[in-house]
Amino acid sequence: MNESTEVLDLGPFFHGTKAQLSVGDLLEAQNPSNFQDKKSNYIYFTATLDAAKWGAELAAGNLAERIYIVEPTGEFENDPNLTDKRFPGNPTRSYRSKAPLKIVAELASWERHSEEQIKHMLDSLKSLREQGKAIIID
Repeated sequence: MNESTEVLDLGPFFHGTKAQLSVGDLLEAQNPSNFQDKKSNYIYFTATLDAAKWGAELAAGNLAERIYIVEPTGEFENDPNLTDKRFPGNPTRSYRSKAPLKIVAELASWERHSEEQIKHMLDSLKSLREQGKAIIID
């Protein structure tokens, strides 16, 4: 985890998923990943609605897509999966933490990406998996 006490972002923070949760619930690490068939060592979140929408739209499962407004309960760091290895800096304002995130609200309505955009992203992710490049640093 980040050794610095520097505040990375003030939020608000979002978590996109297909899990049905309630205000007050905690999102925790060591639960099944939204994107891989394994438990995740971190809980991931973002300060941009666009990244949260992708999280909800691309998450595994058959439940409704949801975006929760969350508060970190501990330290967090830049998500290395979306920062300098793929994009300079952290343009998606994406983070991860080993500490839980507290759900403070659910975003009641939001506009999904177009079906064309979602299909393009799913096709791109499939191609990366086929090439062995769909690696999540966790």
